[in-house]
Amino acid sequence: MANHVYKHIELTGSSTTGIEDAISNAIARAGKSVKNMRWFQVTETRGHIEEGKVAYWQVTIKVGFTIEDSE
Repeated sequence: MANHVYKHIELTGSSTTGIEDAISNAIARAGKSVKNMRWFQVTETRGHIEEGKVAYWQVTIKVGFTIEDSE
């Protein structure tokens, strides 16, 4: 197994459907510009309430990705 160095970023995704969809939205959007994503960790979950009902979910995650070798 190779030695890896990881960098991580923090993202917040949202969804009117649910928590898993909010996570997927954040990862999909980041995947357009961030290469080599390997793991995520949920750090915060919250929601927005409108008229006494959940309007949407917000999930903050840390996403780790490997740094490419320059060789």
